[in-house]
Amino acid sequence: MIRQIVLRGKKVSLGILLKEDIPKVWLWYNDRDIRRFLSSPDALFYFEDEMEWYERVRREKERHRVFGILENRSDGLVGILGLHGIDFKNGYAELGYFLAKEFWGKGYATEAVSLALTYAFEWINLRKVIARVYAPNKASIRVLEKNGFILVGRLREHVYVPGHGFVDVLFYERFRNI
Repeated sequence: MIRQIVLRGKKVSLGILLKEDIPKVWLWYNDRDIRRFLSSPDALFYFEDEMEWYERVRREKERHRVFGILENRSDGLVGILGLHGIDFKNGYAELGYFLAKEFWGKGYATEAVSLALTYAFEWINLRKVIARVYAPNKASIRVLEKNGFILVGRLREHVYVPGHGFVDVLFYERFRNI
């Protein structure tokens, strides 16, 4: 199936997530190294759960815009990124993303987040994007800060992360006009 590209960067693009992508996403969601810093790090996901999730975000695209992160060289799926809980009245959404392990450290997440901000601010006219990150996730903190996000809050020792114990949840925000 031909994939529609929504925004193209130098290294990666944001494209429409396809039903055919879900087996790969399911494997990633159950990878403990990837899952560690996502919500509910202890969760197990059955394939049917992923299919239900895909159908839900597809049906609720007014509240959730989920993209495949695609490597430009290969057009292969390397991760996913979403703007969730889109609130058009108040002009904000929450950003979430992850990459497959073999694509960590290549600048892909930084560029994907930049593309997501372009989409949020220029295409759907939001005024703010927020993000939550666990304090030990230094790589994701760097991605957010490189994209102009500012730390605005912290819940101390709020979430249990295997291998790290109870960790702080950090809240970041990025306004359109910074």
